Amino acid sequence: MREAQFDGIVGPTHNYGALSPGKVASTNDAGQESNPRAAALDGLAKMRFVRDLGCLQAVLPPHDRPSLSTLRRLGFRGSDEAMIAEAAATAGGIFLRVASSASAMWAANAATISPSCDTADRKVHVTPANLQQMFHRSIEAPTTTAILRAVFADPEAFVVHDPLPGGGQLADEGAGNHLRLATSQGTAHLFAWGRFGWGGGVAPKRFVARQTREASETVARLHGLPAAVCRFPQQHPDGIDAGASHTDVLAVGHGRLLILHELAFLGRSALLAELRATLGEELFVVEATEEELPVDHAVSACPFNSQVLAIPDGSMVIVAPEDSREDSFARRFFERLLASRGPVKAVHYREVRSSMLNGGGPASFRLGVPLEEHERDRIRASVFFTEALEEQISAWIVKHYRDRLVVDDLADPALARESMAALDALTAILGLGSVYDFQKG
Repeated sequence: MREAQFDGIVGPTHNYGALSPGKVASTNDAGQESNPRAAALDGLAKMRFVRDLGCLQAVLPPHDRPSLSTLRRLGFRGSDEAMIAEAAATAGGIFLRVASSASAMWAANAATISPSCDTADRKVHVTPANLQQMFHRSIEAPTTTAILRAVFADPEAFVVHDPLPGGGQLADEGAGNHLRLATSQGTAHLFAWGRFGWGGGVAPKRFVARQTREASETVARLHGLPAAVCRFPQQHPDGIDAGASHTDVLAVGHGRLLILHELAFLGRSALLAELRATLGEELFVVEATEEELPVDHAVSACPFNSQVLAIPDGSMVIVAPEDSREDSFARRFFERLLASRGPVKAVHYREVRSSMLNGGGPASFRLGVPLEEHERDRIRASVFFTEALEEQISAWIVKHYRDRLVVDDLADPALARESMAALDALTAILGLGSVYDFQKG
């Protein structure tokens, strides 16, 4: 079994619209000029780097933006151009910003995945996240589901569930709050959550917790995971209030490795003791204290929002944002990690500024999907990142993307036409068929 890294391609309407309270960078960097073309090409460069490490790399397409179906649901009428103009002039343009967000590039929140070796029916289970807590992300679920069903289309190998129902009580943020650890002794799925769906318990004071415990338990149940492998740790409220809206901002794990900040989970000492009892001495844990790595630095430099990759020689490497090298606290933490003689043999720093300005590092782009060889063979869509596909997507980006975008440009109806033309061409390249509303008439 190998974990394929399904990276979201940055979309043509990539902008800094400040739509995500709880993400400090999203608020602080509001209104900056973006460069969708450069951002998308930077994303391809990271994919190439991961592929060249010997890892299995794949892509997920952007969503259609602006979402004209969302504008219609909000009561805007007339031609596409008329709806865009009216939305731009209403409520300070907030509805147009919501409908134009390119946040689906953060594929870590696209879904939760369970590999076939863990599930009761021995199929890969996929539950698209409903992302109920944030309006601009909640509109992603239908398109995400259509895309994932086009990619994981073989019912003999894959089960792609519907997103969870239930609104805020079953708010689900996908793999950003899920970790799978495994050793020769056992397996543990960590389904983290921030609040109870029907209230009660300890909760953050500054920002709303996005994931509910009930949602986490429901996903585990849908996937047919044995109770013995499931853990449901609560995100630390102080971590959420510091800007760690998802677990992957303060913790990352893969295989026998877990690295985390002390504000990642409530009751972390008991959790770690339980994990060590389940996974044995092979489990390698590195904790950062608040003194060693202040949480505000952990949130801004994103050392935990890095990719932990198993490479063909059996070791692990970390792909971290350049911001973690520039931040002295984060850099020294990684230096200690490398000196600890654990499974991580190298830390590679990559420039992902387009994502960092909105509050996410390299891990935000990718959805990790563990696949057996026969399961990889059952994916018929052309989504695996070969050199030939890289050339096609790179040329597609250069042809279709703008090199400058500010929030006011979202009102340009030509941008919507450009985006639809681009995505229509991309689905043909990837062999996905019709996954967007505009393609279905």
